This record gives sequence, C-alpha cells and structure tokens, in this order.
Amino acid sequence: MSIFTRWIAPAAAAVALAFGGAAVQAAQAAEPAQPLVDADWVHAHKDDPNVVVLDVRNGITKADRKTFEQGHIPGAVYSNYLKDGWRVKRNGVPGQLPEVDALEDLIGGLGIDNDDHVVVVAAGESALDMGSATRVYWTFKVLGHDAVSVLNGGHKAYAAEYPLAQGWSEPQRTAFAGELQPQLIASREEVAAKLQNADGTSFLDNRPEPQYRGESKHPAAAKPGTIPGAGNVPESSLTTEGGYFVDADQVAGLLDQAGLQRDGEQVAFCNTGHWASLGWFAVHEILGNKKAKLYDGSMTDWTIHDGEVQVQAQ
Repeated sequence: MSIFTRWIAPAAAAVALAFGGAAVQAAQAAEPAQPLVDADWVHAHKDDPNVVVLDVRNGITKADRKTFEQGHIPGAVYSNYLKDGWRVKRNGVPGQLPEVDALEDLIGGLGIDNDDHVVVVAAGESALDMGSATRVYWTFKVLGHDAVSVLNGGHKAYAAEYPLAQGWSEPQRTAFAGELQPQLIASREEVAAKLQNADGTSFLDNRPEPQYRGESKHPAAAKPGTIPGAGNVPESSLTTEGGYFVDADQVAGLLDQAGLQRDGEQVAFCNTGHWASLGWFAVHEILGNKKAKLYDGSMTDWTIHDGEVQVQAQ
C-alpha cells in the first residue's frame, strides 16, 4: 500500500464504497496534496492535466539536462536545482532564498501555474540528494503554493517499476504568482532574539555529527560549532535506502534522541539551508509540527555575522 493511499482521509474511502470508481477519482482529486507520494501514484497521475512532475536532478549525483534527456518520467519538466536559480548568493552567503519575482519567473518558465499540483523528483540516491527535492518543496510552500509533493524514493524508485521517456520538450511559459509565507522562514535576527530571550524554541542542526561537534566546518562558514543549545539530527538519518523518508514515529524518535521537543517553535538549520530542508520537511510535513521554520542562511550566515557558537569537540 502506498504512502498516499494510507493518508487518504477515511471520508474519501466511505464515498468510494458508496458510489464506486468515479466517486473515488473525484474524492481523491479533492484531497489536499500529500507531502509524499510514491511511484505508483505518480504513474497513475502523471498525465493528469493539473499534475506537473518537476525533475530537479543535478550535480549532487552528477546529473544534468543530458541525464534527463536519456531517461525521465513521461511528461516531466526539468530544472537543474544547483544551476537554475532555486538558491542564490546574497551578502556573501550562498544558498539564500531568491526574491519572489525571480522565483515566479523561474517557475512560470517551467510551464507551472498556480492551479498545478507539482511533484518534485530528485534522483533518489541519498539524503543529500533528496535535499534537492525538499528544498524546492519548501520554496513552493514559502511562495504559498500548497499543491506540492515529493516523490518518495525519487527517480530511482519510479525507474525501478515503470518505463521512462527520452528526449526534451521545451515547456510552454505560463504565469505563476507567489505570496511570501514568512512563518516558514527564520532570519538571523529572529534566531538571535530567540536565543537571547530563551523562549523555548528548539534548534535542529541537520549537519553531520563532526560539524555539529565543531570538529569540522563548511568552507564558507567563519568558524566551527553549532548554535548554542541545538540538538543534532544528521541529514543521513532522515532517509533509508537512499531516497525513502523515515516515518513520523521515526522522526519523533530522532528528536527524542537529540533531546529536542516534538512540537512548538523549532528552527532547522545546517550550513546553507540544503540539509536543513530535510529536517524541516521531516518535522513540519511528516511529523506535522506546523511551527517549524527553516533558517536558510544557517551556520554560514550565522558565523560570518559573529553569531555565538557552541563547540563540543574534545
């Protein structure tokens, strides 16, 4: 049974029993987009007029447009996550959220409008790679576009079950309008205020343990360490078999192990907001804590602006 099927509301199932196949299709269409859909769901819905499969494979797995042309989910559109403007460098900090108008232009250029359900597809090779999908997913959410999902298991999961298409078709540009959702974004100033006021916010560091402990750092960061009081949930712990996300119970267990709360104000961070998108996705979307935010500047922004750090290295 697919994740999507397990998460369909009981009311939809009741309608299905009462009225048959046509009602099933109508009831499912009325359901809000689920954070995760599986390969079976994508195969069944890839030809729906308002479903757009967005392939964002990139250099993390040595993929590019040529890789897409050699094999992709039929009907998918392609955008290179690392090269096409999904993140920008601002004030010396890489990986920042672009301006809304720039994102509107990027998304509209892919033929995606506000009525489309977007399914974001990474390669499915690792948690690092799946961060491409979760960061693009977060970007759509930040723009107020809730009809977005991630393909669990990525392109690899689909390719293992279904035939692929080849070639390239230029998307037909359309209009996409975004409306910034600031409640999903944590700024450096907000993080500093939360630390000063000790307001109970928990800080979720999604970097590998050596970086969390201060034994190593990202090249762009000014100094090693973590935000004081942060707990560590390494990005690699959030997926299994490469590209499949852990479930809500496992996310809760990881937070418990890190000494972090399961609800309330939370800020996910890493070095430049890539790994942190996995942490935010796990907490906000899989576990359901809608008070979680992502600090896209993360430790690079924090340290080059002299933010206080905690070093645990022995």
